[in-house]
Amino acid sequence: MTSKILAATACAAVALSAGSAFAQQAPATTAAPAVTHGPAAPGVCILSVQGAIAGSTVGKYVDTRMQQIVQQVNAELNGERTTIENEGKTLEGQRATLDRTTLEQRASALQVRANALQRKAQQREREVAATEQKAVGRVGQEMEPLIRQVYQQRQCSVLLNRDAVVIANPAMDITPGVITALNAKITQFAFDRERLDQQPAAAQTGAASAPAPATRR
Repeated sequence: MTSKILAATACAAVALSAGSAFAQQAPATTAAPAVTHGPAAPGVCILSVQGAIAGSTVGKYVDTRMQQIVQQVNAELNGERTTIENEGKTLEGQRATLDRTTLEQRASALQVRANALQRKAQQREREVAATEQKAVGRVGQEMEPLIRQVYQQRQCSVLLNRDAVVIANPAMDITPGVITALNAKITQFAFDRERLDQQPAAAQTGAASAPAPATRR
């Protein structure tokens, strides 16, 4: 049984990593041949929202902060995993000297802890994802009015997603202008890991303290 416990703790301690979809970089490739563009289409503009966030100061800050949060989570999980693994190895070494009942009881207790660690790892993964989603959403909210602002300044008539366009004249790209405006507006904001395990309890407390609905007489 102790060998199964060690396997369970190994599964539970899979290192988390920040998705950082907004900051992912494409793998290095050979330089593409130069393209001669036609004249910029009047009123047609393109924008990469992901590129604007990744290229902004606040976007880079969020990426760095998410890496810190992931490191903290991994340190927590790996610490608990190491403790359980060491106790499992110790118990395995005592197999010949312990009676069967004691061995099974201690092994069962370790299995419970290993299963709990695996559930915690899954929850931490959800919390990291929720944290990143919220942080990127905040950046998006800050950027939204700036997109309209730059759109109007450039006298655009239509705005296309740059990531969905194969090739376009760079003169039609308003992404650099949006990055400049975003950098001038915000460079960082404080945020910590979302605590999903605390939300249900808070919701229950709020529900319990809510006044009863009035009844009609």
